[in-house]
Amino acid sequence: MNILLLGYGKMGKAIEQLALERGHQIAGRIDADNRADFDTLPNEAVDVVIEFSSPESAAENITYCLERGWPVVCGTTGWLSQRQTIEAVCRRKNGAFFYASNYSIGVNLFFRLNKTLAQFMRNYPSYQVSMTEIHHAEKKDAPSGTAITLAEGVLEHLPTKRRWASKETDSTNSQINSTEAVEIESLREGSVPGTHTVRYDSDVDRIEITHIAHSRQGFALGAVVAAEWIIGREGIFGMDDLLGTNDQ
Repeated sequence: MNILLLGYGKMGKAIEQLALERGHQIAGRIDADNRADFDTLPNEAVDVVIEFSSPESAAENITYCLERGWPVVCGTTGWLSQRQTIEAVCRRKNGAFFYASNYSIGVNLFFRLNKTLAQFMRNYPSYQVSMTEIHHAEKKDAPSGTAITLAEGVLEHLPTKRRWASKETDSTNSQINSTEAVEIESLREGSVPGTHTVRYDSDVDRIEITHIAHSRQGFALGAVVAAEWIIGREGIFGMDDLLGTNDQ
């Protein structure tokens, strides 16, 4: 495949390395410094786009690519307030759009485990659920997209919880102290690739599940595999489609 990389930071470079190792070509590398090159690429030069840019530019990037008929695999988080607009463009263009907050196979298994645990815990209201996510100091959005996906998995199965709330940004908001909210604590430390913990606390004990990423390689590999998978497809997809783990 000819892959266009949108965003050429640490993730973009990791994706490039794996894509080349798997026999693909890089059609271009676009970031904030050379965005003008975007318009010079012929449509036929690109088979698929892998987008890991920034929350501020992701929606514009995705729209542009879908309008040009390029399938898009997106891993940028922090822009999802515009997701419905993006999906409408995808449907109008009969395009292909793949989004995941995290492309790691292990994390997506963790998403499933998180939902299963929440189903078990719905009958035990003495346990209060909360989360902590830790990422490298350069990560801009908080909570992480992965943490939000985990929170949404809890909300889906715990009827007593109706929203998630950030410990950092919502600390003065009454929501954070509400028993209806799932509190997410976001920490930014060094070069941590990503650590996510979901805990259930009671007066007598704690149940805790944690996923720890050792490197970015797992995220990069998942994104490249998703790009390989989306070729020839139309529609809106996610990791459950790729892994065959959609709820029945």
